[in-house]
Amino acid sequence: MDDKTLAMLKEQALDARRETIRCIASFGSGHIGGSMSIIELLTYLYYGGMNIRPSDPSWPERDRLVLSKGHSGPALYAMLAKKGFFDAAMLSTLNRGGTSLPSHVDMTKTPGIDFTAGSLGQGISAAVGIALGQKIKSIDAWTYAIVGDGESQEGEVWEAAETAGAWKLDNLIAFTDLNGQQLDGYTEDIIPMHHLKQRYETFGWDAYEIDGHDFAQIEKAVNDAKGVKGRPHMIIMHTQKSRGYIPGEGVKANHSMPIDKQKADDAIKALEEREGAR
Repeated sequence: MDDKTLAMLKEQALDARRETIRCIASFGSGHIGGSMSIIELLTYLYYGGMNIRPSDPSWPERDRLVLSKGHSGPALYAMLAKKGFFDAAMLSTLNRGGTSLPSHVDMTKTPGIDFTAGSLGQGISAAVGIALGQKIKSIDAWTYAIVGDGESQEGEVWEAAETAGAWKLDNLIAFTDLNGQQLDGYTEDIIPMHHLKQRYETFGWDAYEIDGHDFAQIEKAVNDAKGVKGRPHMIIMHTQKSRGYIPGEGVKANHSMPIDKQKADDAIKALEEREGAR
């Protein structure tokens, strides 16, 4: 990755963080933690990794993204708005009556959402089906999926993993957002997520571990995965929950937090000052 591309991705990620904070603040509270931890991944996918057409969200030959951890919708909404799937003014309607932007992503309401999610574990199962459908139809495209670490305590995730491995779905690239926290606390205190890489490899997957906030590592893992045939791919991303929403960084109860306009403005200012100092 050259310096120009890296600078562009960092700027887009910073802007996506601003928009995600503002989006959540428009409602007064929301899932800030898991939204902020996947910003770099979403930025890479939508500004360099995915073959999509914002003017034609239902294009049959597009790459697809399943946000299995569907509560992180505000981050994906911010990215879709930035890419032109819908007017950015819609971001201020998050979770309100009649909105097209519900708290958990819904493919029947929002342009650019490829699968409705929210019931944890179901999204990765759907991604397996979508990837299989692409192969059956001989569509040369990728299916991407984003799974939470707390979500990975659901048995359905492992049924999907076993199926994808058995069917050798090498057009499926999944990511685990390993931020170490879930609704009830730290995964380490609830069900530790040790050995995820080995678990997926046991199910026949090609697996990687990376820093999920490092664009170069994301790019390398995705490119390496695309070169491996006959196996689905899991990229385990070590991330920080609430990364970029500084009041939530290092806070245990940051799955969903109250955020008003003043808190949003203060957080964005603090983020810009920190980013400018790097």
